[in-house]
Amino acid sequence: MTELQRYLAEEVAEDHADGILTRREAMRRLGLLGLSGAVASSMLAGFSAAAESKRRKRRRAPARRGASVEWAQVPTEAIIFPGPRGTLLGAWAPAAPPRGGVLVIHENRGLTDHIRTVAGRLAAVGYSALALDLLSEEGGTDAIGDEAQVGAILASVPPERFVADMQAAVSELRRRLPGKEVAATGVDFIAVGAITHSAPVLDIAMDLVP
Repeated sequence: MTELQRYLAEEVAEDHADGILTRREAMRRLGLLGLSGAVASSMLAGFSAAAESKRRKRRRAPARRGASVEWAQVPTEAIIFPGPRGTLLGAWAPAAPPRGGVLVIHENRGLTDHIRTVAGRLAAVGYSALALDLLSEEGGTDAIGDEAQVGAILASVPPERFVADMQAAVSELRRRLPGKEVAATGVDFIAVGAITHSAPVLDIAMDLVP
């Protein structure tokens, strides 16, 4: 199992432990990632036990009062731009005026509405944002539809393709924001890439700020 496959499998197990996925759906998704029934069952049991232990600790802890925060956001628009192996898809949120640009890297669920919202929030505070769809070559996240299939496909893609697509997205950001500094943010995917291909991914991160 690759580091990326392990990460995706652990995400499924965590979702099951948190009550987001039924056991049947979690087993289906782990099977799509190539795990045997025995390994999948063991992983689900382990994560469920750990989650229950955390819940017991939270119940014993004193309650905290918190205030909800409402985020402003800029509507995103679907865009296409050149990539190393064809057309890339993304969600673009322009700031007015832009202080800089941010490449948004999605998690194992693909380019979802939540990730589009992240780009819109960044634009609302002055940073034009591009949320890249790392499943562009397969027609995009929305074209696949099934979240479990999205995770399975992402697990099968060579990390080098992700790196090349992110580099192309950085170039697109710079084209749209001449003279502006750009950076990147991501949820887990960039970290997993760093484990497998640390130099290319770290080079991207370092090169983003001139």
